[in-house]
Amino acid sequence: MLRIYSATSSLEHKFSTSITTTALPTMKFTTSIALAAAASSASAHTIFVSLNDGAVGDGVRVPSYDGPITDVSSNDIVCNGGPNPTTKTSTVINVQAGSTAKLTWRHTLTSGSNDVIDASHKGPVMAYMKKVSDAKTDSGIGSGWFKIASDGLDSSGKWGVDRLISNNGVQTITIPKCIAPGQYLLRGELIALHSASSPNGAQFYMECAQINVQGGEASKTPSSVSLPGAYKASDAGILYNLYNGQKTYTAPGPAVFTC
Repeated sequence: MLRIYSATSSLEHKFSTSITTTALPTMKFTTSIALAAAASSASAHTIFVSLNDGAVGDGVRVPSYDGPITDVSSNDIVCNGGPNPTTKTSTVINVQAGSTAKLTWRHTLTSGSNDVIDASHKGPVMAYMKKVSDAKTDSGIGSGWFKIASDGLDSSGKWGVDRLISNNGVQTITIPKCIAPGQYLLRGELIALHSASSPNGAQFYMECAQINVQGGEASKTPSSVSLPGAYKASDAGILYNLYNGQKTYTAPGPAVFTC
């Protein structure tokens, strides 16, 4: 029995591969696949750790563990939590309506810019907002969410995740100028599709930042959706085969709101 161990963050994953002397060619092939999968999963996870170059977790509800959410009907699909408990923060970050915001993603809370997410974990990178009375205490669960950014599959075959890695983990979005001023939750989201051909195989990574939008024109009210509720496990952008040569991709959820 060959027993191989790989560790990611504080969690140790263990698996074993039986070896017989009568099937060495098959063993070598399957073991190589297993090793590749183990190495991939060890660096697959990711966290939205900071906003606008702030300190890690300052104004962003970061989890202690970088694991995914896979149940789109769970309340954990909103701002993470559940298996990945998040940390409260008393900071509300001021942002100007119409300005560019930078969401920084890292494999773990202490990773550098060269360690964002495994490159094999391709998929879209998106952002949502929800107006709230108190960004420090609102859970985000329920209606009011509108999408402000979506970066999926382009005509060259590159994914939002590819561009995120190339940009050292920085997701750049624009805060709509036409929305009302006040406090919001800003939800960064990445969907890894490497196992999405099976039900509940897509991996969702999301965190919520607490922001105060200043200078909003309040000239347009976005149509909104509920989270959970906006996604179904059978949606084309969630139950998706990454490896069958598809040239198009439709991200789940509503269309991107524009002013």
